[in-house]
Order: sequence, then C-alpha cells, then structure tokens
Amino acid sequence: MRILGIDPGLSFTGYGVVEGVSSKPNLVEAGVLKSPASQPLHRRLKDLHEGLVEVIEKNHPDMMAIEALFSNYRHPTSAIQMAHARGVLILAASQNGLSVYDYPPARVKKALTGTGRATKEQMQSMIQSIFALEKPPEPPDVADAIAVALCHQEAIREGRPATGSKKKSLPGPILDAISKSEGGRKGQSPLDKVIEGILTKK
Repeated sequence: MRILGIDPGLSFTGYGVVEGVSSKPNLVEAGVLKSPASQPLHRRLKDLHEGLVEVIEKNHPDMMAIEALFSNYRHPTSAIQMAHARGVLILAASQNGLSVYDYPPARVKKALTGTGRATKEQMQSMIQSIFALEKPPEPPDVADAIAVALCHQEAIREGRPATGSKKKSLPGPILDAISKSEGGRKGQSPLDKVIEGILTKK
C-alpha cells in the first residue's frame, strides 16, 4: 500500500510517498511543488494541480493524506490562499480516484515525535532518523508531508484513519445550517440543504 502525504501551501507544497503499513515503511519519493508568487493566482493553482497529478501518475499511490487547515489564522489572507491550494490538491487526488484523509498538524507532530508542539527542526530530524537519510529533508515542507503520510500509516495500523468529512471540522454557521436543514425536501442534495439553510437563516 502506498500513501501520498501532502503538506499544502500555495508557494511550496511538500509531498512524500510512503509504502507499507509496517513499523518499517519505505520512502518511495519526496519533494516539493513550487508555485512562484510572481504568477497570477489562477496560474499558480493550475501549476499545483498539474504538479500533483504528475506525482500521482508516476508513483501510483493508493490514497492521500493531507494536513488539515488550522482552526484559527492570524492572517485571514493566508488562510484563504491555503484553502485555495488545498482545494486543487484534493481535486487532483479525487480526479485520480484516491481517497483523501486529513489530519490536524498537532496530531501529525504527536504521531511522529510524541508531542503536538514539535518544531520543524525536530520533525526533520525524526524523518532523517526513521529513513536513515544522509541529511534532514529540505525544505521543511517535505519532512512535514512525509510525516502526514506516516501519521495516516499509524492510523491505519490502529484502525482509526481520519477523513475530511467530520462535521466538527466545519465552521459554526455551516453546522447550524446543516442542523436546521436536515429535514429538507425529498430529492435535495446535502449541499442544497446547506445552501437553503444559510439563505433562509434569520
């Protein structure tokens, strides 16, 4: 089994392909997808999408694990950019038939180092140690992506893989809309119910 781990970002998206679910996995490939800030947003997103498709077609992963968005950001613009990037990466995985799982950064860090407050340097050193690499992966996004894959690997072994569909990960207004619209008209899709709930909320 091959797991594609992703550390999403608009400028740098780290990726790592890990094979096997034993205590000694094999690192197949790792790297970073770059999207120059000098390019317009639509071009940067296109480049990320196409880059990840190439990685998938080359390595044939069975599933993808991606780092979840933080619940709070000091800079809303950064959060929006991250969401754009994450969206096209998930789209690329879905278009290629991959199931997608997401994990909060703290869980990824804890799975790898035992603490949810590990530094980037600690994450890099741990990845270097696990796979007996000559030097820590650079840039740190690569180590984080490999860590996401390892986190999912551990979750599979323990029988508790995460998905991106948990309601508790949605914003409050969306949760309220879902709750109020669960008795919607027959034939409505869940998205239709959510949209109707938002538009009719007073």
